[in-house]
Amino acid sequence: MKTQSIAVEQEPDVVAFDAEINSMLNLNEEQQYRAAAYSLLAALLRMPPDAGLLAQAAGFSQVDASADELGVSMSMLGLAASTCTVQQVDDEFHDLFIGLGRGELVPYGSWYLTGFLMEKPLSRLRDDLALLGFERAGDFTEPEDHVAALCEVMVMLIGETEDESSQKEFFEAHIGSWFERFFSDLSEAKSAVFYRAVGRFGAMFTALDKRYLNMPV
Repeated sequence: MKTQSIAVEQEPDVVAFDAEINSMLNLNEEQQYRAAAYSLLAALLRMPPDAGLLAQAAGFSQVDASADELGVSMSMLGLAASTCTVQQVDDEFHDLFIGLGRGELVPYGSWYLTGFLMEKPLSRLRDDLALLGFERAGDFTEPEDHVAALCEVMVMLIGETEDESSQKEFFEAHIGSWFERFFSDLSEAKSAVFYRAVGRFGAMFTALDKRYLNMPV
């Protein structure tokens, strides 16, 4: 696999998750959906979304909410995106993830797994990323175990290989152990309105992808 950079502070692209997934011409519809979901979560969690990204998320309000819990969560995310302003969401993001010294939530794997930042889970992640050919973009200092960075890695893994074993191994080692807890906390966060819907969608999708990756071949 070719060495690639990951960063969670890159400039947002209004159509990033659509354009990126549409370019993966070798993916079937199921894989495109998985990659698009991870890409959307990364875009919403790396920095406050702009008006264009909120407008795209608002399109989920048209999803049939009667099918299953994932459909309900997507519909609620769309409704939240259509009723919240860019400034409201920006304020939420800062209260949740930045704050004065620290936000309400700490979106890093090491924190969720050990209670501290920059611990052994991050070291193990860096070793695995190096083996996969990924490296952190040189201009960014954000640790690689940020939730958005891990979502970005999953997008690249889905797009670059038909072998789902590498996706499963990465998911089980670095995502399955804490994503659902993080998204559950986000869905109940006191500072959140829009991001409660992001949390519910993230929790439902993570649970679904865990089941998908553990299906018999």
